[in-house]
Amino acid sequence: MINDKNNPEIVSGMTIQGFVVEQISVIEEMSVICYILKHEKTHARYCHVSNSDDENTFSVAFKTVPIDDTGVAHILEHTALCGSSKYPVRDPFFSMIRRSMKSFMNAFTASDWTMYPFSTQNRKDFYNLMDVYLDATFFPNLTELSFKQEGHRLEFENSGELTFKGVVYNEMKGAMSSPSQILGRGLMNALYPTTTYHFNSGGAPDKIPELTYDAFKAFHQRYYHPSNAFFYSYGNLPLVDHLAYINKAVLSKFNAIDPKTDVPTEPRWDCPKETRRYYPLSSHENPEKKSQVCLAWLLTGIEDAYMVLCFSLLDQILLGNSASPLRKALIESGLGSALSDSTGYDSELRDTMFACGLKDVRVQDADAIEKIIFDVFHDLVKNGIDKELIETAIHQMEFHHKEVTNHPYPYGLKLLLHSCGSWFHNNDPIRPLRIEKDLAKLHDDLATGPFFESLIDKYFIQNTHRVRYILEPDQNMHQKEEEKSQALLQDKTKQLTEKDIERIKKDTSALSDLQNAAEDLSCLPTLTVNDISPGIVTVNHSNDFSDAAISSYDQPTRGIVYLSAVQEMSILPEKHIMNIPLFSFVFTRIGTKDYDYVELARRIDRYTGSLGVSSLIRVPLNNNLLPMSFISLNTKCLKKNILPMFDILNSLYFRSDFSNIRRLKQLLLELKSALESNVVSSGHQYAVGVASRKWTLGRMLDERWHGLSQLKHLKTLTNDLSDKKLEMLAQDLYEMAQLIFSKDLMQLAVIGESDALEQIEQPMKGFQSQIPHSDKNAPLITGLDDSLTQTPRLEAWTTATKISFVAQSFPGVKRSHPDAPVISVISKLLKSLYLHKEIREKGGAYGAFATADLEEGLFHLISYRDPHIQRTLQTYANISEYFTKSEFKDSDIQEAIIQLCSDIDRPDTPASRAKKAFWRKLTGLTDEMRKEFKEKVLSVTRSQVIETAQKYMLDLKNKGTIGVVSNAQRIKRYNNQHKEKFEIHKI
Repeated sequence: MINDKNNPEIVSGMTIQGFVVEQISVIEEMSVICYILKHEKTHARYCHVSNSDDENTFSVAFKTVPIDDTGVAHILEHTALCGSSKYPVRDPFFSMIRRSMKSFMNAFTASDWTMYPFSTQNRKDFYNLMDVYLDATFFPNLTELSFKQEGHRLEFENSGELTFKGVVYNEMKGAMSSPSQILGRGLMNALYPTTTYHFNSGGAPDKIPELTYDAFKAFHQRYYHPSNAFFYSYGNLPLVDHLAYINKAVLSKFNAIDPKTDVPTEPRWDCPKETRRYYPLSSHENPEKKSQVCLAWLLTGIEDAYMVLCFSLLDQILLGNSASPLRKALIESGLGSALSDSTGYDSELRDTMFACGLKDVRVQDADAIEKIIFDVFHDLVKNGIDKELIETAIHQMEFHHKEVTNHPYPYGLKLLLHSCGSWFHNNDPIRPLRIEKDLAKLHDDLATGPFFESLIDKYFIQNTHRVRYILEPDQNMHQKEEEKSQALLQDKTKQLTEKDIERIKKDTSALSDLQNAAEDLSCLPTLTVNDISPGIVTVNHSNDFSDAAISSYDQPTRGIVYLSAVQEMSILPEKHIMNIPLFSFVFTRIGTKDYDYVELARRIDRYTGSLGVSSLIRVPLNNNLLPMSFISLNTKCLKKNILPMFDILNSLYFRSDFSNIRRLKQLLLELKSALESNVVSSGHQYAVGVASRKWTLGRMLDERWHGLSQLKHLKTLTNDLSDKKLEMLAQDLYEMAQLIFSKDLMQLAVIGESDALEQIEQPMKGFQSQIPHSDKNAPLITGLDDSLTQTPRLEAWTTATKISFVAQSFPGVKRSHPDAPVISVISKLLKSLYLHKEIREKGGAYGAFATADLEEGLFHLISYRDPHIQRTLQTYANISEYFTKSEFKDSDIQEAIIQLCSDIDRPDTPASRAKKAFWRKLTGLTDEMRKEFKEKVLSVTRSQVIETAQKYMLDLKNKGTIGVVSNAQRIKRYNNQHKEKFEIHKI
């Protein structure tokens, strides 16, 4: 008998609101009850996961199978959210962000599906958002102007030149500047020549302008139908209410059709193939070792859940850590710096795939790389896989199956994303969540013979559906693509009739009028400030250890223990400062006097869920204290592995060894490669780092550690990788380990259930007792040179990208300041009402942000994947005028307050809740301060906003500092047109 207090009346086989309950399953180890239903009239499918979580999730998804590279599925995902039958406003999606206490709200376009998910803790909010999402997806307006705004359009610039614009168009120009995106899309294009995966579902920038409005509307009519829909919900709200709402609002208005969206299996090849593609590389880079070589195989279909699980484990066995045989062989070859992009097993497609290779290689080494891969496979088949590697892979799978996390998505959404690939291809969505039976079968198969070895032989060695993919740099690629685009625009210009010209100008004017028009949003549902509790969620530490340096938190963590060892750093010699990120990266990866790096990697994966070290800066709430610089180690394990975990920690901290210079060289190149790969995808973070480092020592140090200065430092280090230099670096790292760790400045936090806290007390105190004392307790930051005034106001860093990231930073206030609640509300007001309209809708950038940095007392304006620089900076400068005109209403202030409270009240898992409480303790942020801050936020008025904005937002044209990441041509063009010029650096 299934006992679900959320849905006590539901039994298998019954019909509810037109839905037949086909299956009810209990997954005890996850504490959930799963319901599978099907709507009789429309054949819509539904999966509900019931549990005690009050962060309820909803999603409606559709199988979308493109047949070209125009990005129609992606453009539809955007445009469906631009007004609907019941909510005929310009942008209900972004308007609802302002009116909701959502913990998550977005839309995704994958290779063969489109999804519209949200999460919230508020029941009223849940149904508000559900209604907007349902109307947006099934009854969207899909106006031609919205299509042109979100997809693509032609416009005349002020100079009279014709140009392409569009949010998705610019987004994909940015995305397809990234080698990782080019390789990932290219692999699928090569490996799946006859199915939908051959095409770029996001849209290829040169193909997006070919999409017609009629084809766009036809795509919606075919695919956004209940017969092609998959509904999902999660949490503690009653399922019956969801079903009634959906049936009445949508399903009762449709009949069943055959959407013909099944993706066929890819016909297998008789022989392997090779594909070569290119990516843009800056002219100042040396192209010799900037290629990627990757092998990829087509494997089994997604319908075989057992084989999908086995290949997921095999992926972990082969590549999961530094000791994994395939990873180890590739990295130790010295032919490249890191594993190639897209390396690993992809279980989300109709036919699954596996890829592996190296990046930063020479093209002529492709044969050698392929030989390494096959030599590893042959050796494993001949000599067998170490049983410990198999046990470790199973441990990792079981651990992460047990753990509840909400990063990067809410837990309910993570469950959907884990199972949706199978579900959308007509398989049981619960099966991927129930791994016990498959693991039991695996243990039986392992007992009968060399199971994984036979998979390697059949699916890798003997499998001829394989592609060798070579991605080469082209230093003229941007120029050639720009010339091609300009030639196309010139041809279009020549072909334009007077009628065409008039139509383009008319569309431009109409779109501008639409974007600038005042809207009545009263049709949209909303929460009010009265729906928000003034209270906050608090977590108290348990005081179980009677030690001020140890904080313990009794939390329901499903038998998992979380440990943080946070070391505040005191003054270090100047030569060590820039090497802190390298030290953090190397510390757990290079080995110790007890274990070489291979054995250490094995033990970490065998006995923990993860173990990592990071560097960070936090600013105390007490304004008389300097910023604190930390090395933070975080790890987690099952209760039974507490002692092995501390064995690893004791070895790392007290028997460290950096002398393996060959391994040090590998790690140095790997870290540099990782930072390089992030430039195009995370350019906005680098831009704000450049802009803000000129204001405070904390931001300056953070940029040195995590920004472009760190990448530049790593490039300098890798210019000379001689044994002599590496030995000197190893000695520096050893010295740092002796200087950094000090019992006097270390704080420990442990999170788990009460019995685990009892078990961990003695090993933790034993660990703590070995940490040496130090007489140097002055904060690290006191030893830094004050070079804040030596940096330029305008600073640009150039790389091979088609778009820009533009950031401006200027003084704001710290959290303790009376204006802090108001300026935080202003940040939400600016983002939603001003920057979104001016930079995304009008300017065509993918996104724009305003953030109040209350720790450092700064304010940041940021654009993401932006086709402009000058226009965006002028938009920032016009903020002063925006607040002077005071065109916003009291209701806009209320919506900004709701948005801010949505962030304040964002739900956490028990472990992350406790970790945040621990960090608040370190920085001096008390619960009383938090509660007072929220209460003041809830009481912010329009007059306060105007008054505060006039204090901090005036004269932004000349105020603050600016950081830009873009291509050299755009920066040079800006400098040629302006008196105040950017100081230019090459990435």
